[in-house]
Amino acid sequence: MAKPTTKSELILAGDKQFTKFWEILDSMSEQGRDIEFHFGSDAGKEAHWQRDKNVRDVFVHLYEWHELLLNWAGANRGGDEQSFLPEPYNWRTYGDMNVEFWKKHQDTSYDQARKMLKDSHEKVIKLIEVFSDDELFSRGRFSWVGGSTLGQYCTSVTSSHYDWAIKKLKAYMKIL
Repeated sequence: MAKPTTKSELILAGDKQFTKFWEILDSMSEQGRDIEFHFGSDAGKEAHWQRDKNVRDVFVHLYEWHELLLNWAGANRGGDEQSFLPEPYNWRTYGDMNVEFWKKHQDTSYDQARKMLKDSHEKVIKLIEVFSDDELFSRGRFSWVGGSTLGQYCTSVTSSHYDWAIKKLKAYMKIL
């Protein structure tokens, strides 16, 4: 799928991949949604193959990245310039942040995580709707976005992240 270049493409891509993600989940048995992931030789070298132990962990990972976007955009739109990644993290250490997200949600239930993710997706889509194509896809439009575009951040936490989750679930289902 090509990267979105307009607001309507961004929303469509996010909603399409989000729907695909839920369709895959809905095709799994209830037991399959609850048991621990075991990828065996299908596991990649990336840390998430070891970190995320079940579907709930995938939900909370996606949710927390939605929250990063919502908090970052909200603060900056309100005049409080902040980095996308909270202190002390940066793009070299964000893997540690992901582990902290994982730890934070070990007592979050599957149902809670599912609701949190669905709600945060809706909030992200509503946030995207606030901006124009120019605001989303023109470089330099907002000082707080740096050298990227706001749309690239939105794509990253929606359709691109959903692609990641879909691949992870498909790998898991192959082993089931």
